[in-house]
Amino acid sequence: MQNWAGLTTLRFRMIEVVASMARGPVFLAGELMECLITFTNPMSHLSTSASSEMLAWASAQIHCQFHASENRVALPTRGNKQDVQAESDTVLIPSRGERGQCVLDTPPKILFCDLRLDPGERKTYSYSEVVPVDGPPSFRGQAVKYVYKLTIGCQRVNSPIKLLRVPFRVLVLQGMPEPPFPQDEEVSPSNPFLEEEEVSRRDARPLERALDMLMVTTSRRSPHMFNITNTRGKVAKFCIFKTVYRLGEEIIGTFNFSEGDIPCLQYSVSLQSEEEIQEQYQRRPGQAVSVTGHGRHLESCLHTASSHFSLPIPLNVTPGFSTDVVALRWRLHFEFVTAREPMEPPTVLQNQAEVTVWAGAEHVDVDTFSWNLPIKVLPTNPALASYVSQFTGTNSIHI
Repeated sequence: MQNWAGLTTLRFRMIEVVASMARGPVFLAGELMECLITFTNPMSHLSTSASSEMLAWASAQIHCQFHASENRVALPTRGNKQDVQAESDTVLIPSRGERGQCVLDTPPKILFCDLRLDPGERKTYSYSEVVPVDGPPSFRGQAVKYVYKLTIGCQRVNSPIKLLRVPFRVLVLQGMPEPPFPQDEEVSPSNPFLEEEEVSRRDARPLERALDMLMVTTSRRSPHMFNITNTRGKVAKFCIFKTVYRLGEEIIGTFNFSEGDIPCLQYSVSLQSEEEIQEQYQRRPGQAVSVTGHGRHLESCLHTASSHFSLPIPLNVTPGFSTDVVALRWRLHFEFVTAREPMEPPTVLQNQAEVTVWAGAEHVDVDTFSWNLPIKVLPTNPALASYVSQFTGTNSIHI
């Protein structure tokens, strides 16, 4: 009896389900997601002609889970309305067991009904769905989280539903400036070696047109000049070549201290994101904005005529966006340390044979001040962001 019980348990867990996204785990909203879902009945030394396995059905759909910190976000009550079938193990609820609320889901698509798999047999089904354009981006903030998953539901006859979840990342293109060209104009350099049919086919693809517009927008240089001053006078002139970037780009800026009247001892530049809960959902009036740092450049610059910094934007951060609950913005945060009195530079005599060592002052009266420069951070090509994604785009279960 024990052997038969062991065999029954083994057979009940035989079917392996593997889901693999064809083009990585990162997608741009509006892009077509494709996923291959394979059902396998492995061959074993216990397999017999009666070892076929049956699945009643399987379906797949996309959903987005929203979770908010109760200490920072005051969400409206959802009332006492409940789904009377929610407790049933035979009803497909993609978000069952997940934290938070399901704020977006696509209609489920049936992969098959009544699938029989003989020992060693496998069947692969293709699931495709357009990632909704009206949803939020993937985001893991201090107060709010938006998490996307592809959920595959499978069920044996008279058995509970098993769920296979494949998390993935969604980039949403928000805050794009108006294009400087008509919509029917080419957005990338023309190539005389391309056939006209190929050009027309390329222009018909929304994703490629969106990426072309993104490239044009973030490649356009528009230098901005700023005079850095404090209450005592001018410290430096600062130049940044543009204020709109995409993920993975480097932010480059230059300082000219030779035009300043106040000696600058040290400066730092930090790349920061600001997560602000919309006023109607704030737990407390005037609630502080959550600031997160994503890189910092620190440099001593006493008696330096010019200096520059380079800060890379990580590929795994979330571009700026806004929803009914939260807004995410980006900025450069500058901090300056200046001397209150003039600082004489070291003097080197001509034709001096001996080595001279200059020691800085042991005590300097200083002032400190800061400045924030807003910038825009937009998405990048999702294929590029897939290289650093925490997700693999593949997952599996045994049922």
